Amino acid sequence: MIDAIHNAGLNLLGYGWWTGIVWPVLWILLKIVVILAPLMGAVAYLTLWERKLLGFMQVRHGPNRVGPMGLLQPIADALKLLTKEIIQPTAASKGLFVLGPVMAIMPALAAWVAIPFGPDVALANVNAGLLLVMAITSIEVYGVIIAGWASNSKYAFLGALRASAQMVSYEIAMGFCFLVVIMVSGSMNLTEIVMGQGRGMAADKGLVFLSWNWLPLLPIFLVYLISGVAETNRHPFDVVEGEAEIVAGHMVEYSGMGFAIFFLAEYASMWLVSILAALMFLGGWLSPIDSALFNWIPGWIWLGLKTFLVVSMFIWIRATFPRFRYDQIMRLGWKIFIPVTLVWLLIVGGWLLSPWNIWK
Repeated sequence: MIDAIHNAGLNLLGYGWWTGIVWPVLWILLKIVVILAPLMGAVAYLTLWERKLLGFMQVRHGPNRVGPMGLLQPIADALKLLTKEIIQPTAASKGLFVLGPVMAIMPALAAWVAIPFGPDVALANVNAGLLLVMAITSIEVYGVIIAGWASNSKYAFLGALRASAQMVSYEIAMGFCFLVVIMVSGSMNLTEIVMGQGRGMAADKGLVFLSWNWLPLLPIFLVYLISGVAETNRHPFDVVEGEAEIVAGHMVEYSGMGFAIFFLAEYASMWLVSILAALMFLGGWLSPIDSALFNWIPGWIWLGLKTFLVVSMFIWIRATFPRFRYDQIMRLGWKIFIPVTLVWLLIVGGWLLSPWNIWK
């Protein structure tokens, strides 16, 4: 169907300038809109799902006033933030103050360029897709640093220092998790990583979920999930927003849509971390059981369900654990996660070279 739409666009006008210049650009823009529009809707309604799920876990009502069952609450919140006054501190560096939120949300959205939603269904199905995602998301820390420095506020600057140190620390552990997945898959292409999880003895017997990477790489999977929570500055790793002083961290001087963009960037990052977990460890769009009962469900629905399950885990963790001290967070990243991932890197390397290699 995608090819049919593309070919119809090519044949719409027979001119060379249309088929060679205009339509390729329009086709790319169309694909970007098709990805970003549902993503922004998912980001908005993740805030509602978080408040509803937290309310359920804490035996109280979540939002239930705006619209049926509170379903219009994210739209009301968006309208409120759009109409709030934007205040810029007098002593702030005005250009960088505006650039900070842009640098924060841009990587969380741009990284979706390499995310596949099915076999060869991606905006850019590049061979080094995982490397591209890592390169893009690593830029996000610059938005945090720029926002904290440009605000010309001690509180914002301290929050930016804490956030950037935390993000860089857990990026190292997540990078080693990616490296282990690349080793067992033999590819940095996310589509190949998913398809490789559909092969093996368990998959041949119909139990495809036992061939997914979550089982043989369980310690790496757990490290990735916890590092993802810390990387997105979510509770219980949210000391950026409040420790000795209860402020909003690096975005304390932002108001209106400036603050909202940082808020959206956090939730967009949650979706990105979750879909990467589904692709690398949970079989992506593959059905958990190879049977007629499960195979009739489209692959993108399986991918969406797995991603939703992982992103709901972020909320579950928030409702369960108390906030850690900053020294505990840094100790966990540097003294536990990095050594654990290095050890498992060696173990998996030896496993691949042994006669018991299950990834052949």
